[in-house]
Amino acid sequence: MSKRALVTGASGAIGAAIAQALAFSGLDVVLVGRSAERLEKTRQSIGAKAVSVVTCDLKCADAISEMVNEVLEAGPIHVLVNNAGIVKDDICMRMSDECWDDVINTNLKGAFLLTRGFLRAMLRERYGRVINVTSVVGSTGNPGQCNYAAAKAGLVGMSKALASEVGKKGITVNCIAPGFIESDMTSSLPDAVKDVWIQRTPVGRIGKPEEIGHAAAFLASEGASYITGHVLHVNGGVYCA
Repeated sequence: MSKRALVTGASGAIGAAIAQALAFSGLDVVLVGRSAERLEKTRQSIGAKAVSVVTCDLKCADAISEMVNEVLEAGPIHVLVNNAGIVKDDICMRMSDECWDDVINTNLKGAFLLTRGFLRAMLRERYGRVINVTSVVGSTGNPGQCNYAAAKAGLVGMSKALASEVGKKGITVNCIAPGFIESDMTSSLPDAVKDVWIQRTPVGRIGKPEEIGHAAAFLASEGASYITGHVLHVNGGVYCA
């Protein structure tokens, strides 16, 4: 019987690419996101390995709890990819409590609640892969993104702590930190901003969602079973840990 993976933010470009890569590696994939229409497109592109589509607002704890229970009724999740994220940018002096809370609750607390919700089943299986998608911004910071940078840096700390807790149980916990990637978040940026990032990036181009998908498939594989508590930077060399 195939192992099951769950990917949040699967209605976006990076999440869809991760889901496709995991399905190609042989996993059955549960797709989670906010847009039912876009999730359905991802499901159709994957085919039979996309076994379920679930809409969920990840800044709502009750919705997460309900979704976790629903998913677990069909069996354990062996690979959890916390990819969902939102941005609500502003400089610190002007950032509202709502903008701070929404980003922290979705990008950080949502990942924590999902991980906690699926962890018990992983412990019973004595197998699991938790992959948290952070950002280069979590390491470098970025003007106007105090909330986003805090959430992404928090994911790194959470991942390292959890890795030390569950390593002996056959569960690995790692992060992928994308740099500037073609995605919903970056597509609306002015060309001048994109050009600055390209100039800052040693490989001289914007990254592709598929490159994040390949990284996720590797960390989910048996070949990565001795890697845990690690942050895999996929950024074209713009930042080297």
